[in-house]
Amino acid sequence: MMTTYGHLSQVLNDDLNNLKNVEGHFPFKATEYYLSLIDWSDPSDPLRRIVIPSQGELAPWGVADPSREHRYTVLPGLEHKYPTTALLLVSDTCASICRYCFRKRIFQREVKEKISDLDAVMAYLRSHQEITNVLLTGGDPLCLPTKRLAEILRRLREIDHVGIIRIGSKTPAFNPHRILEDPDFSSMLSRFSTPWKRIYLSVHFDHPRELTSVSVAALDLMIRSGAILVNQTPLIRGVNDSVAVLEQLFRQLSFIGVAPYYLFQCRPTMANLPYSVPIEEGYALFSEAVGRVSGLAKRVRFVLSHASGKLEMVGMDDASIHFRYHRSADTENTGRFLKFRRNPEALWMDDYEEWKFEESYVQDSSHLGPE
Repeated sequence: MMTTYGHLSQVLNDDLNNLKNVEGHFPFKATEYYLSLIDWSDPSDPLRRIVIPSQGELAPWGVADPSREHRYTVLPGLEHKYPTTALLLVSDTCASICRYCFRKRIFQREVKEKISDLDAVMAYLRSHQEITNVLLTGGDPLCLPTKRLAEILRRLREIDHVGIIRIGSKTPAFNPHRILEDPDFSSMLSRFSTPWKRIYLSVHFDHPRELTSVSVAALDLMIRSGAILVNQTPLIRGVNDSVAVLEQLFRQLSFIGVAPYYLFQCRPTMANLPYSVPIEEGYALFSEAVGRVSGLAKRVRFVLSHASGKLEMVGMDDASIHFRYHRSADTENTGRFLKFRRNPEALWMDDYEEWKFEESYVQDSSHLGPE
């Protein structure tokens, strides 16, 4: 069940008018389940920070599309940035709206970016046999009716060269009951996640407190239905910008069979300034947290989705910070290293003054798995 500010008046009190002012620019939406997890006696509660608007969002900073996704849009709702991967915007809604959302432009009424012609999208995918990975995103695909999502999965499974279907979703954190109370959902996963072609769920847990008994039950149901689960989260100021929180999150995820996959640098999307952590501070936190966990939890990578490609932060010394193109829009750069002069204030790649390729070589990146 969704809620509006009317449900929150008793706990927000004097803040209500200010928050309504923010909502006039950037919409608010949350499930009652998720709001029930918030410690309302703590103004700095991290789960509160994830969904409750902040006045800081009105600071004039950021752009609508910092990763320049429009450059790679070949049809409405279809992006083709990397040769082997296509991204489908199948939904323009979410169970709740993260305040730091990377694609908050899709919640603006005048923006129509989700798929409008599924037949045309499928024809494009069939004609590009280099595409082996398809990522369903939005918005949140699990906000679609199961019947609609099943139709999309069925049609993708009819394309032989598509080996991996990934679904990005924060519904298991925001509304796990949607998964647990819909028997058709688990049977759909069982049908389309096959021994030779698995369905991957890229779930989105930002903080250990989101891993409740109910959400873990939803994750377990998806695992038992044949899906492979990985987790991705952005690094968010006031939510998970501490070694202890990241350590606990990575460890708990690995315990329940959800591989920590990506820690994302927060994109400089409009209204995201209060949620952004400088890259170098983030790398220091990430490195120490990963050093404290063992085994499968160490698979997580700290990455940045730049317009030029996905870059992994791989090292830092007193004078410089080093990145590697995990995947580049220019295929010749995939695997290359970049070296920047340190800038402790940098929040995005474009904040660095000097771009410099390391010695020209491209390592074999075939072990990196799905980008």
